[in-house]
Amino acid sequence: MATVTQDDILSVLKRIAAPDGRGNVVSAGLVSDIAIQGGTVMFALTTSPQHVKSMEALRGAVEKAVLGIAGVDKAMVALTAERAPAQPGQPAQPQSQRGTGIPGIKHLIAVASGKGGVGKSTTAVNLALGLTSLGLKVAVLDADVYGPSIPKLFGLTGKPEPSDAAGKKMKPMTRYGVEVMSIGFLVPEDTAMIWRGPMVMSALTQLLRETEWGEADVMVIDMPPGTGDVQLTLAQQTPLSGAVIVSTPQDLALIDARKGLNMFKKVNVPVIGIVENMSYFVCSKCGERHEIFGHGGAREEAERIGVPFLGEIPLDKEVRLRSDSGEPVAATQPDSLHAALYRDVARQVWASLSGGKLARPAPRIVVEGQ
Repeated sequence: MATVTQDDILSVLKRIAAPDGRGNVVSAGLVSDIAIQGGTVMFALTTSPQHVKSMEALRGAVEKAVLGIAGVDKAMVALTAERAPAQPGQPAQPQSQRGTGIPGIKHLIAVASGKGGVGKSTTAVNLALGLTSLGLKVAVLDADVYGPSIPKLFGLTGKPEPSDAAGKKMKPMTRYGVEVMSIGFLVPEDTAMIWRGPMVMSALTQLLRETEWGEADVMVIDMPPGTGDVQLTLAQQTPLSGAVIVSTPQDLALIDARKGLNMFKKVNVPVIGIVENMSYFVCSKCGERHEIFGHGGAREEAERIGVPFLGEIPLDKEVRLRSDSGEPVAATQPDSLHAALYRDVARQVWASLSGGKLARPAPRIVVEGQ
């Protein structure tokens, strides 16, 4: 396969006229953030908010031209539009309504955290698998573009296949009965994604809407950590049915979790509940319980703000080992305590979405010693 260079991309783009007819898209300064990973090419076209719709035809033409370059098997061209701030004394522009639904997907839920390192992605994966154990069809979108970990947690490698001859859409990867899509399938895992917020949002929109998803009761979206522009825009533009907040018990994590709660409140996304991860540790030798990061902080926060507390997930070496090996505990150890806890969280989440109607009764799990 031919090696694609930035010069190859620019050479082709210089043949495409700018919208105003003055020069080409390169000389007009519309092209930025070119990234090449193997046969995948990603870059942005700069426009203004009022011209986004009219630029869609140009985006399609640019994408088609790049796909014609030898060695390119996937092109992701994003439209970036920076919104000008309101002038002093003028009211801010109203927020746009959340985007249209995804064909075949009944509910979209976000799994979010105010900060990284609290086990958000591990919780998202095991929640998704807990939902499948209830007889539901589930999909997972990895929206954590800067640190995609869903492929590793599911033990998935390789690249998605195109779902049509034109290569306009991709087939999601599948494991444990769950459909999965992530930017991690398109770039090497050691690649630093140095993108601006608008580029990230456009890439996420393409992953969400240019994937040939099947029918699903729930799509679990593993959100990026934090509450920046990317997270806020995704919450605004995605038709979310609700959000699950993941936190650890200590005060510092709870401070950041509150920011996530406030963000969803700001964009009118209902918070389904809070999960306290790494809640405690039980010594395998002495059986003594240790509350390493404190305990009960997430439950108290949930009670304080009036949202459901979904449960406590203890810190456990086996969960870490299985997550690292792509064998999540909810799928590979269904009779374990952790799998039962994730199933219980999933049961509460689905009850919130559906009014308590399960696709089929959940199996009764008896955990020895509990």
